[in-house]
Amino acid sequence: MTRFISDTHADRLFTAAGSDGDTLTECIANIGSERVARTVLAELLDRAPLRGRPPADILFRMHMPSTTVELGILVDDVAKTAVTAPPAEPTATIEQSLPEMVRMVFGPRSAAPCATRVLRWADPPFAARTQVVFETVRLLLDAIDHTYRPGLAEFCIRYGSDKWGGHQYSQWYERHFEPIRDRRLTILEIGVGGYHDVHEGGASLRMWQNYFPRARIYGLDIFDKTHMSRGRMTVLQGDQSDPEDLARVLDTTGPLDIVIDDGSHRSEHVLTTFETLFPALREGGLYAIEDLQTSYWSAFGGRPPGPTGVPTSMEFLKLLLDGVNHEEIDGREPQATDAHIRGLHFYHNLAILEKGANREGGGPQWMRG
Repeated sequence: MTRFISDTHADRLFTAAGSDGDTLTECIANIGSERVARTVLAELLDRAPLRGRPPADILFRMHMPSTTVELGILVDDVAKTAVTAPPAEPTATIEQSLPEMVRMVFGPRSAAPCATRVLRWADPPFAARTQVVFETVRLLLDAIDHTYRPGLAEFCIRYGSDKWGGHQYSQWYERHFEPIRDRRLTILEIGVGGYHDVHEGGASLRMWQNYFPRARIYGLDIFDKTHMSRGRMTVLQGDQSDPEDLARVLDTTGPLDIVIDDGSHRSEHVLTTFETLFPALREGGLYAIEDLQTSYWSAFGGRPPGPTGVPTSMEFLKLLLDGVNHEEIDGREPQATDAHIRGLHFYHNLAILEKGANREGGGPQWMRG
Protein backbone atom coordinates (compact mmCIF):
# COMPACT_ATOMS: atom_id res chain seq x y z
CA MET A 1 0.00 0.00 0.00
CA THR A 2 1.30 3.45 -0.89
CA ARG A 3 1.91 5.60 2.16
CA PHE A 4 0.37 9.02 2.57
CA ILE A 5 2.64 11.99 2.00
CA SER A 6 4.85 13.25 4.80
CA ASP A 7 4.35 16.55 6.62
CA THR A 8 7.10 18.08 4.48
CA HIS A 9 5.46 16.91 1.27
CA ALA A 10 2.08 18.10 2.52
CA ASP A 11 3.48 21.58 3.11
CA ARG A 12 4.86 21.58 -0.44
CA LEU A 13 1.50 20.45 -1.78
CA PHE A 14 -0.41 23.15 0.10
CA THR A 15 1.98 25.76 -1.26
CA ALA A 16 1.81 24.44 -4.81
CA ALA A 17 -2.01 24.29 -4.68
CA GLY A 18 -1.99 28.08 -4.57
CA SER A 19 0.64 28.45 -7.29
CA ASP A 20 0.58 28.33 -11.08
CA GLY A 21 -0.26 25.16 -12.99
CA ASP A 22 3.30 24.21 -13.92
CA THR A 23 4.48 24.48 -10.32
CA LEU A 24 1.60 22.31 -9.08
CA THR A 25 2.08 19.65 -11.76
CA GLU A 26 5.82 19.49 -11.04
CA CYS A 27 5.16 19.19 -7.30
CA ILE A 28 2.74 16.28 -7.81
CA ALA A 29 5.19 14.51 -10.09
CA ASN A 30 8.02 14.91 -7.57
CA ILE A 31 5.96 13.55 -4.68
CA GLY A 32 4.37 10.80 -6.75
CA SER A 33 1.00 10.89 -8.50
CA GLU A 34 -0.47 7.88 -6.69
CA ARG A 35 0.70 9.07 -3.30
CA VAL A 36 -0.85 12.48 -3.89
CA ALA A 37 -4.07 10.96 -5.26
CA ARG A 38 -4.40 8.70 -2.22
CA THR A 39 -3.90 11.67 0.08
CA VAL A 40 -6.62 13.62 -1.75
CA LEU A 41 -9.09 10.74 -1.36
CA ALA A 42 -8.21 10.34 2.32
CA GLU A 43 -8.97 14.03 2.81
CA LEU A 44 -12.35 13.56 1.11
CA LEU A 45 -13.18 10.71 3.47
CA ASP A 46 -12.36 12.94 6.44
CA ARG A 47 -14.52 15.77 5.10
CA ALA A 48 -17.59 14.03 3.70
CA PRO A 49 -20.26 12.97 6.25
CA LEU A 50 -20.67 9.46 4.81
CA ARG A 51 -21.62 7.58 7.94
CA GLY A 52 -24.98 5.91 7.45
CA ARG A 53 -25.10 6.80 3.75
CA PRO A 54 -26.03 4.25 1.09
CA PRO A 55 -23.18 1.85 0.21
CA ALA A 56 -21.27 2.63 -2.96
CA ASP A 57 -18.17 1.55 -4.88
CA ILE A 58 -16.82 4.68 -6.57
CA LEU A 59 -13.94 4.80 -9.03
CA PHE A 60 -11.78 7.91 -9.20
CA ARG A 61 -9.81 8.24 -12.43
CA MET A 62 -7.34 11.11 -11.98
CA HIS A 63 -5.29 12.34 -14.91
CA MET A 64 -1.79 13.76 -15.14
CA PRO A 65 -0.21 14.87 -18.45
CA SER A 66 1.58 11.54 -18.91
CA THR A 67 -0.26 9.11 -16.61
CA THR A 68 -3.60 8.26 -15.04
CA VAL A 69 -4.14 7.13 -11.45
CA GLU A 70 -7.14 4.95 -10.63
CA LEU A 71 -8.27 4.44 -7.04
CA GLY A 72 -11.54 3.55 -5.42
CA ILE A 73 -13.56 4.74 -2.49
CA LEU A 74 -15.69 2.09 -0.85
CA VAL A 75 -18.59 3.21 1.30
CA ASP A 76 -20.29 0.41 3.22
CA ASP A 77 -22.81 0.15 6.02
CA VAL A 78 -20.18 0.23 8.77
CA ALA A 79 -17.20 2.34 7.73
CA LYS A 80 -15.58 4.09 4.83
CA THR A 81 -12.16 3.53 3.35
CA ALA A 82 -10.05 4.34 0.32
CA VAL A 83 -9.15 1.02 -1.28
CA THR A 84 -5.83 0.32 -2.90
CA ALA A 85 -7.25 -0.91 -6.19
CA PRO A 86 -10.02 0.43 -8.40
CA PRO A 87 -13.32 -1.43 -8.03
CA ALA A 88 -14.11 -3.94 -10.78
CA GLU A 89 -17.76 -2.86 -11.00
CA PRO A 90 -18.05 0.73 -9.77
CA THR A 91 -21.46 2.21 -9.19
CA ALA A 92 -20.06 5.56 -10.33
CA THR A 93 -16.88 6.82 -12.00
CA ILE A 94 -15.45 10.29 -11.41
CA GLU A 95 -12.80 11.46 -13.87
CA GLN A 96 -10.88 14.65 -13.26
CA SER A 97 -7.47 16.23 -13.68
CA LEU A 98 -5.39 15.41 -10.59
CA PRO A 99 -3.85 18.91 -10.40
CA GLU A 100 -7.34 20.40 -10.56
CA MET A 101 -8.51 18.13 -7.73
CA VAL A 102 -5.48 19.02 -5.62
CA ARG A 103 -6.09 22.73 -6.19
CA MET A 104 -9.78 22.42 -5.29
CA VAL A 105 -9.17 20.31 -2.17
CA PHE A 106 -5.98 21.86 -0.78
CA GLY A 107 -5.89 25.30 -2.39
CA PRO A 108 -7.59 28.51 -1.31
CA ARG A 109 -11.36 28.54 -1.56
CA SER A 110 -12.54 28.94 -5.18
CA ALA A 111 -8.95 28.51 -6.37
CA ALA A 112 -9.94 26.45 -9.41
CA PRO A 113 -13.04 25.90 -11.54
CA CYS A 114 -14.36 22.39 -11.97
CA ALA A 115 -13.46 22.27 -15.67
CA THR A 116 -12.25 18.71 -16.29
CA ARG A 117 -14.65 16.54 -14.30
CA VAL A 118 -16.74 13.84 -15.96
CA LEU A 119 -19.24 11.82 -13.93
CA ARG A 120 -20.47 8.48 -15.23
CA TRP A 121 -22.94 6.02 -13.74
CA ALA A 122 -22.64 2.27 -14.15
CA ASP A 123 -26.36 1.99 -14.85
CA PRO A 124 -28.70 4.49 -16.48
CA PRO A 125 -29.13 7.47 -14.13
CA PHE A 126 -32.83 6.77 -13.69
CA ALA A 127 -32.24 3.16 -12.61
CA ALA A 128 -33.06 2.41 -8.97
CA ARG A 129 -29.53 1.09 -8.26
CA THR A 130 -28.02 4.34 -9.44
CA GLN A 131 -30.38 6.67 -7.62
CA VAL A 132 -29.57 5.00 -4.29
CA VAL A 133 -25.96 6.24 -4.47
CA PHE A 134 -26.73 9.77 -5.67
CA GLU A 135 -26.42 11.20 -2.16
CA THR A 136 -23.13 9.43 -1.43
CA VAL A 137 -21.55 10.68 -4.65
CA ARG A 138 -22.89 14.19 -4.14
CA LEU A 139 -21.35 14.38 -0.66
CA LEU A 140 -17.96 13.38 -2.03
CA LEU A 141 -18.19 15.97 -4.79
CA ASP A 142 -19.27 18.60 -2.28
CA ALA A 143 -16.11 17.81 -0.29
CA ILE A 144 -14.06 18.62 -3.39
CA ASP A 145 -16.04 21.67 -4.48
CA HIS A 146 -16.70 23.23 -1.05
CA THR A 147 -20.28 23.61 -2.28
CA TYR A 148 -21.66 23.56 1.24
CA ARG A 149 -19.75 25.27 4.05
CA PRO A 150 -20.91 24.01 7.46
CA GLY A 151 -20.56 26.21 10.50
CA LEU A 152 -18.63 25.21 13.58
CA ALA A 153 -21.74 24.20 15.54
CA GLU A 154 -22.65 21.71 12.82
CA PHE A 155 -19.18 20.19 12.99
CA CYS A 156 -19.50 20.00 16.80
CA ILE A 157 -22.64 17.92 16.42
CA ARG A 158 -21.22 15.80 13.60
CA TYR A 159 -18.12 14.77 15.56
CA GLY A 160 -19.46 14.94 19.11
CA SER A 161 -17.49 17.93 20.42
CA ASP A 162 -18.91 19.64 23.51
CA LYS A 163 -17.94 23.09 22.24
CA TRP A 164 -21.56 23.43 21.20
CA GLY A 165 -24.31 21.96 23.37
CA GLY A 166 -22.40 21.29 26.57
CA HIS A 167 -20.87 24.73 26.06
CA GLN A 168 -21.68 27.56 23.69
CA TYR A 169 -18.16 28.25 22.50
CA SER A 170 -18.69 27.74 18.78
CA GLN A 171 -20.32 31.14 18.19
CA TRP A 172 -17.37 32.94 19.82
CA TYR A 173 -14.78 30.85 18.05
CA GLU A 174 -16.41 31.61 14.71
CA ARG A 175 -16.24 35.33 15.46
CA HIS A 176 -12.45 35.08 15.57
CA PHE A 177 -11.71 32.09 13.34
CA GLU A 178 -14.01 32.58 10.34
CA PRO A 179 -11.89 35.36 8.75
CA ILE A 180 -8.80 33.09 8.78
CA ARG A 181 -10.55 29.79 8.12
CA ASP A 182 -9.01 29.17 4.69
CA ARG A 183 -5.45 30.10 5.59
CA ARG A 184 -2.61 27.66 6.03
CA LEU A 185 -2.43 27.46 9.82
CA THR A 186 -0.78 25.41 12.53
CA ILE A 187 -3.21 24.71 15.36
CA LEU A 188 -2.54 23.01 18.70
CA GLU A 189 -5.26 21.89 21.10
CA ILE A 190 -4.32 20.78 24.60
CA GLY A 191 -6.54 17.88 25.66
CA VAL A 192 -7.77 15.26 23.20
CA GLY A 193 -10.74 14.11 25.29
CA GLY A 194 -11.82 10.72 26.53
CA TYR A 195 -9.76 10.97 29.74
CA HIS A 196 -7.80 7.76 30.49
CA ASP A 197 -9.55 5.70 27.79
CA VAL A 198 -7.02 5.65 24.95
CA HIS A 199 -9.72 4.69 22.46
CA GLU A 200 -11.94 7.69 23.24
CA GLY A 201 -11.52 11.33 22.29
CA GLY A 202 -10.48 13.26 19.23
CA ALA A 203 -13.89 14.82 18.54
CA SER A 204 -12.68 18.41 18.67
CA LEU A 205 -9.56 17.63 16.64
CA ARG A 206 -11.69 16.16 13.85
CA MET A 207 -13.96 19.19 14.10
CA TRP A 208 -11.01 21.58 13.71
CA GLN A 209 -9.58 19.49 10.87
CA ASN A 210 -12.76 19.96 8.88
CA TYR A 211 -13.48 23.54 9.88
CA PHE A 212 -9.96 24.58 8.81
CA PRO A 213 -9.48 22.78 5.46
CA ARG A 214 -5.87 23.91 4.95
CA ALA A 215 -4.57 23.71 8.52
CA ARG A 216 -2.26 21.33 10.30
CA ILE A 217 -4.01 20.16 13.48
CA TYR A 218 -2.09 18.92 16.51
CA GLY A 219 -3.52 17.51 19.72
CA LEU A 220 -1.69 16.93 23.01
CA ASP A 221 -2.86 14.56 25.72
CA ILE A 222 -1.27 13.11 28.83
CA PHE A 223 -2.53 9.67 27.78
CA ASP A 224 -1.19 7.93 24.69
CA LYS A 225 -3.71 8.61 21.93
CA THR A 226 -1.15 8.95 19.16
CA HIS A 227 -2.88 6.17 17.20
CA MET A 228 -5.64 8.70 16.39
CA SER A 229 -3.29 10.59 14.06
CA ARG A 230 -4.46 10.69 10.46
CA GLY A 231 -4.12 12.97 7.49
CA ARG A 232 -3.62 16.57 8.61
CA MET A 233 -4.26 15.64 12.27
CA THR A 234 -1.38 14.58 14.53
CA VAL A 235 -1.83 13.51 18.16
CA LEU A 236 1.12 13.84 20.55
CA GLN A 237 1.57 12.57 24.08
CA GLY A 238 2.82 14.85 26.81
CA ASP A 239 2.08 16.59 30.09
CA GLN A 240 0.95 20.20 29.80
CA SER A 241 2.33 20.92 33.28
CA ASP A 242 5.86 19.97 32.15
CA PRO A 243 7.67 22.72 30.21
CA GLU A 244 10.10 20.16 28.77
CA ASP A 245 7.22 18.15 27.31
CA LEU A 246 5.76 21.33 25.84
CA ALA A 247 9.15 22.25 24.36
CA ARG A 248 9.25 18.85 22.65
CA VAL A 249 5.79 19.52 21.26
CA LEU A 250 7.03 22.78 19.76
CA ASP A 251 9.96 20.92 18.21
CA THR A 252 7.32 18.98 16.26
CA THR A 253 4.81 21.71 15.48
CA GLY A 254 7.04 24.71 14.93
CA PRO A 255 5.49 28.18 15.37
CA LEU A 256 1.77 28.16 16.13
CA ASP A 257 -1.13 30.20 14.77
CA ILE A 258 -3.81 29.05 17.22
CA VAL A 259 -3.55 27.44 20.66
CA ILE A 260 -6.63 26.07 22.44
CA ASP A 261 -6.13 25.03 26.06
CA ASP A 262 -8.83 22.47 26.85
CA GLY A 263 -6.59 20.35 29.05
CA SER A 264 -6.63 19.72 32.80
CA HIS A 265 -8.18 23.14 33.59
CA ARG A 266 -6.04 23.42 36.72
CA SER A 267 -4.80 26.98 37.04
CA GLU A 268 -1.17 26.06 37.64
CA HIS A 269 -1.21 23.94 34.47
CA VAL A 270 -2.92 26.67 32.47
CA LEU A 271 -0.27 29.20 33.53
CA THR A 272 2.65 26.84 32.79
CA THR A 273 1.21 26.06 29.37
CA PHE A 274 0.73 29.74 28.57
CA GLU A 275 4.24 30.69 29.68
CA THR A 276 5.71 28.05 27.36
CA LEU A 277 3.43 28.23 24.33
CA PHE A 278 2.54 31.92 24.05
CA PRO A 279 6.09 32.90 23.00
CA ALA A 280 5.80 30.32 20.17
CA LEU A 281 2.57 31.89 18.91
CA ARG A 282 3.02 33.85 15.69
CA GLU A 283 2.22 37.54 15.56
CA GLY A 284 -1.50 37.79 14.83
CA GLY A 285 -2.07 34.41 16.45
CA LEU A 286 -4.91 33.54 18.82
CA TYR A 287 -4.66 31.82 22.21
CA ALA A 288 -7.86 30.39 23.72
CA ILE A 289 -8.40 29.12 27.26
CA GLU A 290 -11.57 27.13 27.88
CA ASP A 291 -13.64 26.17 30.91
CA LEU A 292 -12.56 29.08 33.07
CA GLN A 293 -15.31 28.27 35.57
CA THR A 294 -12.83 25.78 37.04
CA SER A 295 -10.66 28.65 38.31
CA TYR A 296 -13.39 29.20 40.93
CA TRP A 297 -13.84 25.50 41.81
CA SER A 298 -11.84 23.90 44.62
CA ALA A 299 -11.86 20.50 42.86
CA PHE A 300 -9.55 22.06 40.26
CA GLY A 301 -7.48 24.05 42.75
CA GLY A 302 -9.59 27.15 42.21
CA ARG A 303 -11.17 29.60 44.61
CA PRO A 304 -13.39 32.67 44.64
CA PRO A 305 -11.69 35.91 43.57
CA GLY A 306 -9.19 37.17 46.13
CA PRO A 307 -5.66 38.46 46.57
CA THR A 308 -4.13 35.41 48.29
CA GLY A 309 -1.83 32.78 46.84
CA VAL A 310 -0.78 31.99 43.30
CA PRO A 311 -3.16 33.57 40.77
CA THR A 312 -5.94 31.43 39.38
CA SER A 313 -6.47 31.32 35.64
CA MET A 314 -8.99 34.16 35.79
CA GLU A 315 -6.83 36.28 38.09
CA PHE A 316 -3.90 35.78 35.73
CA LEU A 317 -6.01 36.87 32.76
CA LYS A 318 -7.12 39.98 34.65
CA LEU A 319 -3.45 40.88 35.11
CA LEU A 320 -2.94 40.47 31.38
CA LEU A 321 -5.86 42.81 30.83
CA ASP A 322 -4.03 45.51 32.76
CA GLY A 323 -1.04 44.76 30.56
CA VAL A 324 -2.97 45.83 27.46
CA ASN A 325 -2.91 49.34 28.98
CA HIS A 326 0.62 49.02 30.38
CA GLU A 327 1.78 52.31 28.88
CA GLU A 328 -0.90 54.18 30.80
CA ILE A 329 0.02 52.83 34.28
CA ASP A 330 2.76 54.63 36.19
CA GLY A 331 4.87 52.53 38.54
CA ARG A 332 3.60 49.18 37.30
CA GLU A 333 6.12 46.35 37.16
CA PRO A 334 6.53 45.43 33.47
CA GLN A 335 5.45 41.96 32.33
CA ALA A 336 6.94 40.00 29.45
CA THR A 337 3.58 39.89 27.67
CA ASP A 338 2.75 43.61 27.95
CA ALA A 339 3.99 44.59 24.50
CA HIS A 340 2.73 41.41 22.80
CA ILE A 341 -0.99 41.15 23.66
CA ARG A 342 -3.13 43.53 21.68
CA GLY A 343 -6.53 42.25 22.73
CA LEU A 344 -8.36 40.00 25.18
CA HIS A 345 -11.91 38.79 24.64
CA PHE A 346 -13.90 37.29 27.51
CA TYR A 347 -16.99 35.15 27.05
CA HIS A 348 -18.79 32.76 29.38
CA ASN A 349 -16.02 30.40 30.59
CA LEU A 350 -13.83 31.25 27.58
CA ALA A 351 -11.06 33.76 26.92
CA ILE A 352 -9.39 34.45 23.57
CA LEU A 353 -6.16 36.46 23.42
CA GLU A 354 -4.77 38.18 20.33
CA LYS A 355 -1.01 38.30 19.99
CA GLY A 356 0.42 41.38 18.34
CA ALA A 357 2.36 44.57 18.88
CA ASN A 358 1.04 46.64 21.77
CA ARG A 359 3.32 49.67 21.74
CA GLU A 360 1.11 52.56 20.73
CA GLY A 361 2.39 54.85 23.46
CA GLY A 362 0.62 56.23 26.50
CA GLY A 363 -1.03 59.52 27.25
CA PRO A 364 1.13 62.57 28.07
CA GLN A 365 2.51 62.76 31.59
CA TRP A 366 1.03 66.20 32.24
CA MET A 367 -2.48 64.77 31.95
CA ARG A 368 -1.95 62.00 34.51
CA GLY A 369 -1.86 64.14 37.62
